[in-house]
Amino acid sequence: MRMFFMLTILGFGFFLSTFIGSHNMGVLNPKGVVALAEKNLLITAFLLMLIVIVPVFVMLFSFAWRYRASNTKAKYTPDWHSNRALEIVWWTIPAIIIFILALLTWKSTHDLDPFKPLASNVKPITIQVVALDWKWLFIYPDEHIATVNYVEFPKDTPVLFKITSDAPMNAFWIPQLGGQVYAMPGMTAQLNLMATEKGVYKGLSTNFSGEGFSGMKFEVHVTEENEYQSWLYTVRGSPYVLDITRYTELAKQSKNNAVEYFALTDDDLFGRILMKFMAPMEGVDHHIMSEGMDPLMRSDTYPPTHNDILMNEKALSH
Repeated sequence: MRMFFMLTILGFGFFLSTFIGSHNMGVLNPKGVVALAEKNLLITAFLLMLIVIVPVFVMLFSFAWRYRASNTKAKYTPDWHSNRALEIVWWTIPAIIIFILALLTWKSTHDLDPFKPLASNVKPITIQVVALDWKWLFIYPDEHIATVNYVEFPKDTPVLFKITSDAPMNAFWIPQLGGQVYAMPGMTAQLNLMATEKGVYKGLSTNFSGEGFSGMKFEVHVTEENEYQSWLYTVRGSPYVLDITRYTELAKQSKNNAVEYFALTDDDLFGRILMKFMAPMEGVDHHIMSEGMDPLMRSDTYPPTHNDILMNEKALSH
């Protein structure tokens, strides 16, 4: 009977490893340095917990078989409540495992801090991300372009995502590159990622935000540097321009949006989106605010300065 249970466990393990190897399981098929570290942490924690789980289930089935009603040869010895040796074993081993898991958690929490820049000799690319109803807007401030539901960058290059929302709270996730980060109105979250392989990866929202939530997906294209530069040249030549007026239309609710490319004419667009949720500041037209008009739409009366944005990001980082 013991052999049967052991073969069952081994068979299940073989099936699971074969299934994972032949299917794209996202977090178990990492293509970036952060996702790889997260996978290693997940597997390490899983194996540590198996030290307790496997013996428990082996003993459970073994005891059930040995002490079944029809087995009259099994010796009945119920008085184990004061056995110190057994108590030491079943308290010490779990305590050691929990201690090791605590150390791993502490270390990985700091190592995988999404605000922490990744070590690299390559200059990072900054991409500003805005969660809208129900689409993703990606702004490349240094390249003066923007895209909807599409992001591209070269492999082995650090990418700093600055994430906010101009809609209900959302969550940004690229399973094969790194962990999920929340997108919240009036706040800037950060996520540092770096892909190690070329490919097309799926990004998605992981926080329910209304009826169009299921369509909040985007593609991530990781390319060579020369391919990336060629793509930038193409997008800069787009006949569509993203300014305040176009953004106002873009921010309206819509479902299952197609990929769009824009040339960016407002370098402070991300700052305006972020600061529209802040308390009125000096220079804001308070009459406009009192009438309930969105100051974002009045760029002439509410231009948040570069210092305003830096102060907000500095406060959030602490």
